[in-house]
Amino acid sequence: MRRPAVIEAPSVLGLSPSGVEDLPAALLDAGLPAALGAESAGRVEAPEYDPRRDGDTGIRNPAGIAEYSARLADTVGGVLDRGGFPVVLGGDCSILLGNLLALRRRGRHGLLFIDGHTDFYQPSAEPNGEAASMELALATGRGPRLLGDLEGRGPLVRDEDVVAFAFRDADESAAEGMQPLPPRLHAIDLAGVRAVGAATAARRAVDRLAAAASAGFWVHLDSDVLDDAIMPAVDYRLPGGLSWSELEGALGAALADERALGLDVTIFNPRLDPDGSIAARLTECLCRGLSARTGR
Repeated sequence: MRRPAVIEAPSVLGLSPSGVEDLPAALLDAGLPAALGAESAGRVEAPEYDPRRDGDTGIRNPAGIAEYSARLADTVGGVLDRGGFPVVLGGDCSILLGNLLALRRRGRHGLLFIDGHTDFYQPSAEPNGEAASMELALATGRGPRLLGDLEGRGPLVRDEDVVAFAFRDADESAAEGMQPLPPRLHAIDLAGVRAVGAATAARRAVDRLAAAASAGFWVHLDSDVLDDAIMPAVDYRLPGGLSWSELEGALGAALADERALGLDVTIFNPRLDPDGSIAARLTECLCRGLSARTGR
């Protein structure tokens, strides 16, 4: 098994400087690297945030996100090439593009997308032009070329190599005019996960990804997949969500598979967790989810 290596990726270019940029520091302070037995693989600083919506793309900070994605991909790729397992601490969900770009440079890979939202907006439907609501669409090659065709590599991940897992935003996204998920992208909403149990659903998702002609898969984790009652420290809240034990079961099932190549964690906002208790519990959850890799 690859040894975990923590990368700090505190970019808020796809959202706003609301506090999610403090996620890495909060989890480091909560003892995540030591608990994982992980090495530090550095910190990738983001360009200055610009709140203006770009007139050509309809997205905030598109050039900055493209530039940041390439630098993050360099760092993630370095860990992969050394035989490590990148654990990338965001930041907002737009960091997914850099993680997937690292894999795309090395061939065809899959994505287990664990998120309370499907994040498949097109710029015309995203109210604020935030790429953190569009990253799955951009990763599959939909949207402005600047972000949908990074380095001229086309989609970073194919529709059929993606499983969207445990989302619960179908009514909200439909009301706001988000483009529908494509038919070849496999979707298991929260009800579907609950129908068979989180660990079983994750194993089935991994089996589906493994059946594709890919060389492994990335795991994206947005903290808002958790139940709003236990994870209120996110910027866009939505009722319901997974319990801690359900998320631990899903992560454990997915990350125990040797084909899992890396993990990112996004959107947790420490400024909404003044006593640090949620950061501590999230750290515990991640350690349990990664226990099959760390032996801890």
